[in-house]
Amino acid sequence: MTDLRSRPDLARLGLGLAALGRPSYINLGRDGVHRSPDELRDLAHATLDAAWDAGVRWFDVARSYGRAEEFLGSWFAARPGRRAGAAVSSKWGYRYTADWDADAEVHEVKEHTLAHFRSQWAESLDALGGPPDLYQVHSLTTDSPLFDDRGLLEALAVTGAEHGVRLGFSTSGADQADAVRRGLALEVDGTRLFTAVQSTWNLLEPSSGEALRAAHDEGVLVLVKEGVANGRLVVEPPAPVRGVATHHHVGPDAVALAAILAQPWADVVLSGAAGPEQLRSNLAAAGMPLTDEERTALAGIAETPGDYWTHRGGLAWV
Repeated sequence: MTDLRSRPDLARLGLGLAALGRPSYINLGRDGVHRSPDELRDLAHATLDAAWDAGVRWFDVARSYGRAEEFLGSWFAARPGRRAGAAVSSKWGYRYTADWDADAEVHEVKEHTLAHFRSQWAESLDALGGPPDLYQVHSLTTDSPLFDDRGLLEALAVTGAEHGVRLGFSTSGADQADAVRRGLALEVDGTRLFTAVQSTWNLLEPSSGEALRAAHDEGVLVLVKEGVANGRLVVEPPAPVRGVATHHHVGPDAVALAAILAQPWADVVLSGAAGPEQLRSNLAAAGMPLTDEERTALAGIAETPGDYWTHRGGLAWV
């Protein structure tokens, strides 16, 4: 068996626990099993073990990912020494509201306020057993009240400085590029507030690419999420994706992630695997070369941002 740790680019791959911390999510191709908290914790731990054994060291969670922070924190607690060798990013700004009900009408609620930040920061510390390395505003959009809330911005700066935590934000929506630029322009006392950004970029939705490239060139840490478009590129892969996958003897998920790894500005590329087998399939992207011809063919499947995000907004929580 090939030693994954010897593959180039593996160090840039991380594991996001969006699909491993709550029983329902909008990813296509999930097995449909409604697991109890204990069952899902065991699956999350098994997936984290597989990631660690492969050499993955970046782990991404959020307050709204159900019990993802708790599961990651308990995994570290049961495996002494691993936390020191890992990087953890988490997010505040959404709260999980479904209470483990797969049929809940609303699964998460967004709130970018000072009070919400303070309460969720305390919850993150408790669940993780200490501060993350990177704490991000979850889904910063251009209409967020955060931009004009000086008290919130100052509290973020103080918390980051006091705990040695890097601050960043994630983005979603058709105006991602504008959100990246506006978020990175924010300053407190003449110093840039956010030095990391986590955005959606995939073969169907590459519109944030130039903004992310510029951010990377300025020294901002760039994380990429939703690389397989919530499963769309895997369940019904477009013909160019299928063709490249067949040629390289990998799954369409590996092709989608390899296309992101081919972007020099992508510092951390997150797998959203829902189990160990999906993770291993994702990791086949590490070191997979794409020819210029393959890249051109894959670039041709991009959708308009409006169409992409409308489709994503209609995905069901299952």
